[in-house]
Amino acid sequence: MKFLVRWFIDWPQSVARHLMWLGPLFARVVVGWVFLWSGWGKLHNLSQVTENFVGWGIPFPHFFTPLTSGIEFFGGLFLLLGLYTRISAGALGVTMIVAIKAARWADVDSLETLLGFDETEYLALFLWLAIAGPGVVSLDYLLQRRYGHAEVQNADGSVRGAAGDRPT
Repeated sequence: MKFLVRWFIDWPQSVARHLMWLGPLFARVVVGWVFLWSGWGKLHNLSQVTENFVGWGIPFPHFFTPLTSGIEFFGGLFLLLGLYTRISAGALGVTMIVAIKAARWADVDSLETLLGFDETEYLALFLWLAIAGPGVVSLDYLLQRRYGHAEVQNADGSVRGAAGDRPT
């Protein structure tokens, strides 16, 4: 049993420790790119998107259409840069919850259907980014290392004070 633990748990964990920077970076780039362009398209077609919002019964569609489009565009841009990652992921997560409720809820007939929506998959990634943070390959990390007073995750997964051991 000890052999199985070492081979199937300990070894992959030690390999993953060297790649901790990759997961958040890849997640940010993928959803950032998707939502940057989704928001861009909506910002350039506000009248059609507003009509969709009206059809879905979203209140104040003339207010929420540009707001949502802007959240998607700037949230995607910020995720690509790794800037304001937790706030951007949180805002985009809320838009996914609203999208599911407003535009997709009538199609839900089972948990399998709900979990199969793209919006649910994006929501899972946004939730993870909002909790785990942007990773070390991000502007958030650089800014927090330089100016922050909170804990910062190092590339190896260890945590230290943002000010580090250097004098301020």
